[in-house]
Amino acid sequence: MAQWKNAALGTGIVLLSGLMAGCGTSPGAASHNAGGVIPAVGAENEYGSLIQQIGGKYVHVESIMTNPNVDPHTYEADTTDARWVSGAEFIVQNGIGYDSFMNRLESASPVPGRIVLTASAALGYGPDTSNPHLWYNPSTMRRLAPIVAADLSRLDPREHAYFVHNASVFVASLNPWLHDIQKVRTAYAGAPVAVTEPVADYLLQACGLTIRTPWAFQAAIMNSVDPSPQDVAVEESLLTQSQVKVFVYNQQAVDSTTTVLLAIARSHHIPVVGVYETMPTGYTYQSWMVTETNAVYQALKNHASTAILH
Repeated sequence: MAQWKNAALGTGIVLLSGLMAGCGTSPGAASHNAGGVIPAVGAENEYGSLIQQIGGKYVHVESIMTNPNVDPHTYEADTTDARWVSGAEFIVQNGIGYDSFMNRLESASPVPGRIVLTASAALGYGPDTSNPHLWYNPSTMRRLAPIVAADLSRLDPREHAYFVHNASVFVASLNPWLHDIQKVRTAYAGAPVAVTEPVADYLLQACGLTIRTPWAFQAAIMNSVDPSPQDVAVEESLLTQSQVKVFVYNQQAVDSTTTVLLAIARSHHIPVVGVYETMPTGYTYQSWMVTETNAVYQALKNHASTAILH
């Protein structure tokens, strides 16, 4: 199985386990039964957005990874995260090693009847899936929405119709994004691009673009490993020889290698697009994906860079 830069609890897991054990095993069930609101957690805030839009007034959602200025792969859970998980009846997480700290938190604080929806498992991704950034795949949230509605309905059967309706609305709301993807594909199918790591690879591939960066280079950067000199040379040549139309980089994981590549891209007048693993503040999942896709389109059409989303 590919090794991710997994978010780790480190030695703090013992402390967190003790704190959660003191919280009891069923605070979530008590809260739901008393107030009619399902306490829920999204391991990443893009999944939190999905839960909120489908659960509406019948859920209270906390998202653990929310900071667009922090590399999620190096995220360390804290006591607040432990408390949220200890009270959650419904959890959505990515899986395939991306947020494995969630499994530790859940095991340390079991809640009777809790439902944990692991996106990768639900959608049939195997443990050897090379790219864990599933939310950039245009099919991911569309397929997850009815599953979330069904799971919430198991926790609150009285609101089944409400959850199903909201899931249908959510799926329909993805159409503008799909339209923008097709717009890129129609105008620029086959256009070569370079990336630092595979954060937005699913989206770039859906747009019909050709990713020229060697996979070994992408995987090394993703896993905080120094890429080989040969792969670095290939990546740099893509930029210095203007073999790509856009340089896409992970805005949340800028290191010395990325900094050098950004400077090369800019000096050779190649537009750069910063992409994120965590949904930036002020966005819904849909508006975030539309904005990222349009940034790629503007880079191809107008040679415009979008390093940071505001």
